[in-house]
Amino acid sequence: MSSTPVRYAPSVETVAPDEAETIAGLNESFQEILETTSQDYGHAVRAVHAKAHGIARGTLTVGHLPPQLAQGIFAAPGTYEAVIRISTNAGDILDDSVSLPRGVALKVIGVQGDRLPDSGDSTNQDFIMVNGPAFSAPDAKAFGKNLKLLSKTTDRFDGVKKAMSATFRVVESALEAVGGESATLKTLGGAAPVHPLGETYYSQTPFRFGDYIAKFALFPVSPGLTRLTGDLVNVTARPDALREVVRDELIEHGGTWELRVQLNTDLDAMPVEDASVVWDEKQSPFVTVATLEVPAQLSWAPGTTDKTDDALVYSVWDGVTAHQPLGGINRARKSPYELSSTFRGQFNGCPVHQPKSLSDLV
Repeated sequence: MSSTPVRYAPSVETVAPDEAETIAGLNESFQEILETTSQDYGHAVRAVHAKAHGIARGTLTVGHLPPQLAQGIFAAPGTYEAVIRISTNAGDILDDSVSLPRGVALKVIGVQGDRLPDSGDSTNQDFIMVNGPAFSAPDAKAFGKNLKLLSKTTDRFDGVKKAMSATFRVVESALEAVGGESATLKTLGGAAPVHPLGETYYSQTPFRFGDYIAKFALFPVSPGLTRLTGDLVNVTARPDALREVVRDELIEHGGTWELRVQLNTDLDAMPVEDASVVWDEKQSPFVTVATLEVPAQLSWAPGTTDKTDDALVYSVWDGVTAHQPLGGINRARKSPYELSSTFRGQFNGCPVHQPKSLSDLV
């Protein structure tokens, strides 16, 4: 470790005086997205990360770790069943030529520890990550403004979105050529059409890590995955190109990832309440706490995986108190995510549920 990690205390969080109002606005935006898409499709999908590109089953293995890393569900060696969902961030089902940030949701099944509020009978720990180290907004209020804008673009007219995405990609490429980038442009469709399996995924927001504070990240490490890093997918006239390339890779090779943590060593340089700040990896590098192994398998089977996707629900608030989500963005996620999963279950007549084992999944 580069320096001593900051110890967790409730005082590391600062609740904004208008946070409840902000969360109410987020709920309204989620509701608008859900109602629009469910009417368009005749089926309810997630209000964010609606389109899955693959769902795969595997195991997460925790080894013997030093005391600073042996925290929460990583306190003792063990192996857990896990299920990973690969997606893009929009709340509607778009042609893959609308190039958006990639997302990964990882559910670790059957963990031990005191539960976060409203976990119900779940015994799982969820991690939600995106292929960029910084969140697109610094706080919940800015997140709410961004989501309100996106909710107004949620509809069937993806032809316009394809054209916008192509334009935004050109602008974003120009920015990156001179050493810059725009999280907003990427969120609106300016992200490069990279292969999802070659990407590193970041929690972006901080979490309690037992006695400490940390961000999580999922790094591809097997050769079959690392060779895909930065690989651009041909999405022309292929509306489900990402689903195809993920399926082709996982059915042949499977994959191995490392789940890593970045401990907070300076609350000023690594703020808890500003999710847009990238924590300096030179000051505190990511270190491995577990390995995710996904054996070769079919990651998408039409008519079957759709049902699995409908039944699954992920939330950063489904977990143990030792990994409590921290910061305004995380606090603001709880209510809208609950709203989204409840709406999906009621509209589809298929209540979402928490698996007790992989055998519970379709």
